[in-house]
Amino acid sequence: MRVPELTFPAAGARLLSRLPSAPPSRLLAAALNLLKKRGVLPVDMALLDGKRFEVHVKDAGLRLGFAASGDAFVASRGEPDLRLAANGCDFARMMLREEDPDTLFFQRKLSIEGDTELGLIIKNLLDSVDWSQTPLARMMAA
Repeated sequence: MRVPELTFPAAGARLLSRLPSAPPSRLLAAALNLLKKRGVLPVDMALLDGKRFEVHVKDAGLRLGFAASGDAFVASRGEPDLRLAANGCDFARMMLREEDPDTLFFQRKLSIEGDTELGLIIKNLLDSVDWSQTPLARMMAA
């Protein structure tokens, strides 16, 4: 089933953009740690240690900050070394392998700002993840 071209309602995005970003950022960091622990996210933490990231879900008004600290991901604030920005449906398409990051980037649906070398490391990491083992993929298959 293809992820539909939906955007988050503007009123909801205005509300979400005003809420504290720490709780969803902690949730994202915990999810990444769980995926890493289960072997779904084959990340070399030494390459990412000390780097800060931001995932900006544009249509929802969410900015989720996290960092690689030692052998774990943690919620983080401040200026990221790398920022990934897209609408929620495009992030879902990427995770479900309906679209690859390069295609979304060249269609200007995914923007990547910051450290170019780090961006390439993350792009290769995203390409190597077996997203079918994630809850999102199982939910979409049902």
